[in-house]
Amino acid sequence: MFGSEKELEERLATPSAALVADAARLDGDLVLLGAGGKMGPSLARLARRALDAAGRSGTRVHAVSRWSDEAAARALREDGVDVVRHDLMGGDDLAGLPDAGGVVFLAGAKFGTSAEPYRAWAVNAALPAAVGRRYRDAAIAAFSTGNVYPLVDVARGGSAEDDEPGPVGEYAMSCLGRERVFEHAAAVLGARVAILRLSYAVDLRYGVLADLASAVRDGRPVDVTTGHVNVVWQGYANEVALRSLLHARAPEPFVLNLTGPETASVRRAATRLAALLGAGPRFAGEESGTALLSDASRCHGLFGYPDVPLDTLVAWQAAWLTRGLPLAGKPTKFSVRDGRF
Repeated sequence: MFGSEKELEERLATPSAALVADAARLDGDLVLLGAGGKMGPSLARLARRALDAAGRSGTRVHAVSRWSDEAAARALREDGVDVVRHDLMGGDDLAGLPDAGGVVFLAGAKFGTSAEPYRAWAVNAALPAAVGRRYRDAAIAAFSTGNVYPLVDVARGGSAEDDEPGPVGEYAMSCLGRERVFEHAAAVLGARVAILRLSYAVDLRYGVLADLASAVRDGRPVDVTTGHVNVVWQGYANEVALRSLLHARAPEPFVLNLTGPETASVRRAATRLAALLGAGPRFAGEESGTALLSDASRCHGLFGYPDVPLDTLVAWQAAWLTRGLPLAGKPTKFSVRDGRF
């Protein structure tokens, strides 16, 4: 349980022994592109701590963003992270960015893109072309999304990495475009690439469980039409992103589904949250037989199971709200089924 954001950040920034061992094998400095978003600051701190623990305090971690949040930038500097102010969509060739042996690509556009689809394509598919050229000599771990898959039969299980993509809507199509552009960088430019298809990281300030807990607390009905979902502790997702740099390859990228092992029932999770919050859950709709689900067996085989299981995440989320700790105000919209975000 956590009593403050500081305690949460401390847990997210604590590397496992396996990550420390892999950090000792990374080449050169690290550049995190789009580090001002939801995952970037905790990923930067984790990388810094892992490198220090591996005896590589001289290796720099460059967190690149426009950094409109000065407090977040200042906090990272205090933690030993090199804060780089740069507008990745500024139209330059990124030549002014620091050199690196490893790059984590976190930039992306999702919400509001149904009204401005060109923005999704510019950030999600055009920007990776510039990144691939700039960092062709580095290992690149690029975050993608499970949205590149179609909705699948819940009884069948989640989509695996070798399944055919079937993106629904322009956001998901632009994310598949991002993957294809990084594939081009690997095949044509020789960049070593790992593509991480992430499904719903949980950090307590945001995520599917925060969405459900907020609805229950506020007395709003929970739509269970999308009745099942995958979630994963953000600390695990951050570790996998860094460790996957050692698996990046060319001319064919390394592709990995990144999520938890459970197929979580939305109804059951909301009911459990309601019990912990002392509220009565309200539901709308009926469970569909399909959902956006991923099979992350390959990830768990390589990096182990997430260290925080679903039941613990549910308990942590309820305690977070009970203590009045802050939420990011960024809903996942996990229940959207037509791809319009």
